[in-house]
Amino acid sequence: MNETVSPRQLQDMLTASTATVCDVRRRADYEADPRTIPGAVWHDPEQVEIWAAQLPKDKQVTIYCARVGSVSKAVQAALEQKGLAVQYLEGGLAAWDAAGS
Repeated sequence: MNETVSPRQLQDMLTASTATVCDVRRRADYEADPRTIPGAVWHDPEQVEIWAAQLPKDKQVTIYCARVGSVSKAVQAALEQKGLAVQYLEGGLAAWDAAGS
């Protein structure tokens, strides 16, 4: 499994309704710009231990933050420790916007 997905690949997954997408931007970033990728749900990255149990263990989970830095990578590691198949969006929300998705 690839640890990343491109904006185009994610768009294809959303079109096919095969994506479980989580916005894991820091609370301050989310509150400053609360829009999300269509179908995504925002989860506080500092509370990953609480909300991780709500995610499907039998499906790929895609996460994104503002630009894919330490936040996405830390959340990815935490979710993988819980047995989830997780990848993150290359370039984060900034790349999604730049791709015009």
